[in-house]
Amino acid sequence: MFDCARKMNALLSSLIALTVTSATVFSAHAQDVQGNAKSGEAKIAMCIGCHGIKGYQASFPEVYRVPMISGQGAKYIAASLNAYKKGDRKHPTMRGIATSLTDQDIADISAYYAQHGVVEGAAPVVAKAPDAKVAELLKKGACVSCHGERFSKPLDPSYPKIAGQHKDFLYVALKSYKTENQATWGRNNGVMGGIAKQFTNNELKAMSAYIGSLDGELKTVPQSKFR
Repeated sequence: MFDCARKMNALLSSLIALTVTSATVFSAHAQDVQGNAKSGEAKIAMCIGCHGIKGYQASFPEVYRVPMISGQGAKYIAASLNAYKKGDRKHPTMRGIATSLTDQDIADISAYYAQHGVVEGAAPVVAKAPDAKVAELLKKGACVSCHGERFSKPLDPSYPKIAGQHKDFLYVALKSYKTENQATWGRNNGVMGGIAKQFTNNELKAMSAYIGSLDGELKTVPQSKFR
């Protein structure tokens, strides 16, 4: 009986080790996949119905303009899609789209949008100073420490550019990091969750309004579904 138990424990330990090893290899493989923007152009049919229409609004869990993604960093787009795919981000529509994508699809789509609408030699982003109250909030959240100079030069490529992003989207995104125990809404991210929970919703709204008012590199490039 005890030999059987020992053998079972040994088998379970082996299976756990194999699972962990496989997950690690899978994660490393996903990060090593190289994106091709030209290939990505043929894979964005599910994206342009929202992100290719200026001013397009989502209605769940509240009304807000969908984010501008043309000109966003490729690694951030990939990180976002993988977060939806894993369930760390729970928006039902985006989860449904992300789970249908392979690692190569994600890399290609990310590469496409990173260069989409980018103008070589464009004037540098100019940031206006926030008022004293917002400046204090941004300092408390240490926002520039990740999103970089003028909120447009992330210190890590897996972090987003946020300057000029729609203020209503920024507000909803920040609130979503505070959301817990919801099956269809919220974002699981320890760092952003800890930051967002320091602020009231009104404070998050004030920060979002300032960041959204800045000049930025993000844009919505109108695209037709019919190609």
